[in-house]
Amino acid sequence: MLKKNMNQYLTKMIEEKNAQKNGEKIQIELYKEDKDYINTYQIISDEMREKITIVEPTANRFEDAYMERCDKETEKTLAEEAPSFLNQPIDYFSTHKNEFLYLESSWFDIIGVDAICLEVDDVFGTYDVMLGLKLQKKKETAIKGYLNKEIIGDGAKYDLMFIQEDGLWNLNFTLNFIKGFNEDLIVGEAYEVIYRFLFKLVEEVEKQNT
Repeated sequence: MLKKNMNQYLTKMIEEKNAQKNGEKIQIELYKEDKDYINTYQIISDEMREKITIVEPTANRFEDAYMERCDKETEKTLAEEAPSFLNQPIDYFSTHKNEFLYLESSWFDIIGVDAICLEVDDVFGTYDVMLGLKLQKKKETAIKGYLNKEIIGDGAKYDLMFIQEDGLWNLNFTLNFIKGFNEDLIVGEAYEVIYRFLFKLVEEVEKQNT
């Protein structure tokens, strides 16, 4: 899935850039994990590399995302948020424990996720992540193997349940126990940590089944 989705994303991006550049060498923006994956699995041919220049973006990956702040109890939307909300410190949710953030991004298509929610646990004060992951049920052992290896620390936990009707995994985990997390992050940086974690999860699961 990951290789196919990354290939489709690159093809679409290159076609769009080519239309703008009229055959001239084009510049493609790729974040570090995307670039590493492309190099590892040689997704871009040598011929194509001669036509493009790969640069790392300076903007947050989720600046064009759709975001809603919602009420935990009713799940009603409190407000649609502009990209500037990505610059809020994540402890916003520590002082607004009745809220969660719902975020959709085209980047999630690559890793098989529709949306990711973030909130603070009312009791423990930890940052909790909730999402649906489009991996087959038979991947359970590989998924749990990755989660058990990468979610570490006293009190580290996750919940994983396959929803047959939807054909996806409901995955909830505590962000505090993920590599790269610290409580000084802003919202955009927190979602970068989450995305990187899930990207590596999907890569690891698919690697074990090749």
